[in-house]
Amino acid sequence: MSDKNKVIELEDVIIKFAGDSGDGMQFTGNQFSDTSVNAGNDLATFPDYPSEIRAPQGTIAGVSGFQIHIGGKDIHTSGDLADVLVAMNPAALKKNLKWVRENGTIIIDIDNFDNKHYKKAGFSEDPLNDGSLKGYQVIKAPITTITKASVKGLDSKVALKTKNQFVSGMLYFLFNRDLKQGKAFLEEKFKNKPKLIDANIDVLEAGYHYAETLEAFQTTYRIISAEKKGSFRNITGNVATAWGLIAAAEKSGHNLFLGSYPITPATEILQELSKRKHLGVKTFQAEDEIAGITSAIGAAFAGSFSATTTSGPGLSLKSEALGLAVMTELPLVVVDVQRGGPATGLPTKPEQSDLLQALYGRNGESPVVVIAASTPGDCFHGAFKAGKIALEHMVPVILLTDGYLANGSELWNIPDVNSLPNIKPPVANANNEDYAPYRRNPETLAREWALPGTEGLRHRVGGLEKEDVTGEVSHDPLNHEIMVKYREEKVQRITNYIPDQKIFGDEDGGDLLVVSWGGTYGAVYTAVKELREQGKDISLAHFEYIKPLPKNTKEVLSKFNKIIITEINNGQFVNYLRAHFPEFNYLQYNKIQGLPFMIYELKEKFNEILEEK
Repeated sequence: MSDKNKVIELEDVIIKFAGDSGDGMQFTGNQFSDTSVNAGNDLATFPDYPSEIRAPQGTIAGVSGFQIHIGGKDIHTSGDLADVLVAMNPAALKKNLKWVRENGTIIIDIDNFDNKHYKKAGFSEDPLNDGSLKGYQVIKAPITTITKASVKGLDSKVALKTKNQFVSGMLYFLFNRDLKQGKAFLEEKFKNKPKLIDANIDVLEAGYHYAETLEAFQTTYRIISAEKKGSFRNITGNVATAWGLIAAAEKSGHNLFLGSYPITPATEILQELSKRKHLGVKTFQAEDEIAGITSAIGAAFAGSFSATTTSGPGLSLKSEALGLAVMTELPLVVVDVQRGGPATGLPTKPEQSDLLQALYGRNGESPVVVIAASTPGDCFHGAFKAGKIALEHMVPVILLTDGYLANGSELWNIPDVNSLPNIKPPVANANNEDYAPYRRNPETLAREWALPGTEGLRHRVGGLEKEDVTGEVSHDPLNHEIMVKYREEKVQRITNYIPDQKIFGDEDGGDLLVVSWGGTYGAVYTAVKELREQGKDISLAHFEYIKPLPKNTKEVLSKFNKIIITEINNGQFVNYLRAHFPEFNYLQYNKIQGLPFMIYELKEKFNEILEEK
């Protein structure tokens, strides 16, 4: 076999696409993701959007990125350092060079690497000649020039939008991908625009053939296929959340209503559900956050399975109305796709900083259930669980996801809807002569759901305190205390309907227990797994149910000599645990950079603790 035909098999590879917002890096990343799924690979992705809508071209602020981790083994994160970086301009190189592994490959559009672009990116010297790229394999491809020569029948501005396909073509060759899959992706995306299909395919082929001629690509790679059984698809967390809400509606027999105001990074849930009218879904794009949640509360009163979606700033605005849902004891799901804060903060970057707001951010004693999704695919199950709890226990539920989960994707095992549990809301029967709006189920403390217009079930609910059982407005201080305690106890009794906390590792205890929650699961699990494979005495407890905590939480914590809480915030879950279980000594590891955890940094921290005497 000649060197030109040499193919090396890889277990996994990490690729980072980076360029200006108009360079189509998200598009190319999704295209390569779909092709990888069809090739039988597992994957996880992390789109990294700029916060500024129209940042000046060629500047650091305008760089848009997309990282994909593909492999033949189970993939749980979008990866740490990239094996291949595609940098369409100097700004993309400057922003992402530190995220490329030593001896990695960097593909650049040499047409954009000149003094004009260096100045925009803030380089004081030519990065191609100042030694900063020493040790990397740098492929200087004339992407813009060849793209212009390959495209016919389009004006120059439109033609340049196809240059991302030149990059795709190069990578299809480098990783032995089927070019037919890339073409099929383009045909689907531009199915009503034949000229764009032809132009993009021409550039895709040009990139592929250019890579064939490169001496640097004498060796190509093939990522081994993952051995997975079942039906899989690549899914983002926001789409999975939307589908989980639909599934809960289907299993409950109550149509889904979503009242929401568009806000980054949650908007895609509203967009996805607006396409599902054929499944009985009703969506309302409200004029503001308050209208979004109050419309959902009204729909819940009328008998719909109701939800509203938002991120941190919007949850703040919804807080008073959420208290109304607590007082009226109506089923409601609030999805909070967390982002960096406070105020507008980092609108396109992930963070876990809304936990305390979800737990306590309302006036008065206003308890709600709080759960957190762990992976993009788990957003489906998180939304379904949130719906089941809300509907069966007549209580608002906040589902916490984050920008990493919402925009990122993974290979998701599509569940059999028939295998999902039924949801049985406590709907009051017609002509119930003994009906009272606040009479409670003795086990769950949930009140019955009397649907307006049902014969014999006339009642009223509202924001003023209610008298126990009758639901009449009451200012009796003793009654108020009774109702406050009922509402809290109703939430706490949900521990009887959720699973015990599981431990990955040594269930009987050991030296170090890592505690995590929400979207940090992939990185923390992988770090713990790799250390355990090295013989380290380390285990993981990853929490999905936060209020109420699982029944055995104290037992789990008591089994380990050391406990470290890992969070993408300044220490919110650790303080929550300290309040509930002050007898334990908690270490903590926090990252607040608008970025997910890296596996290597977690392993370094865990090893440091394990080595302490």
